Amino acid sequence: MVSEGGCLCGAIRYQVEGAPDRAGICHCADCRRASGAPLIAWAVYPRERFAITAGIPRAYNSSPDTFRHFCPDCGTGLYYVNEAVLPGLIDIQVGSLDDPEAVPPTAQIQTAERIGWVERLHHLQSFPRWPE
Repeated sequence: MVSEGGCLCGAIRYQVEGAPDRAGICHCADCRRASGAPLIAWAVYPRERFAITAGIPRAYNSSPDTFRHFCPDCGTGLYYVNEAVLPGLIDIQVGSLDDPEAVPPTAQIQTAERIGWVERLHHLQSFPRWPE
């Protein structure tokens, strides 16, 4: 199985082979700030199974040993590399996959930093598209 993904503007494209080693939701403050979202879904793969197929991502060194890669044109977050914490692995942002449904999360991490209202999202009124 080969999964493909990329950025919003299409300048960056990538492929990754096989199923992820693990997939989860991260609630840490760094991920929130980097993404501008209340949480982020990640999928961890061996780095040798990942390849950029179009474009050249830019990397931001967000903390020691941590590099967050993104599209320099549209800003879409793509993947994360941290050799100290995840040696030989790449952490792909699931939302950048063409088929994010194929990689469901199996755990939540950094829940000590989770925003309180995230736990109550399932209680909110829900609309398939914009409300009228």
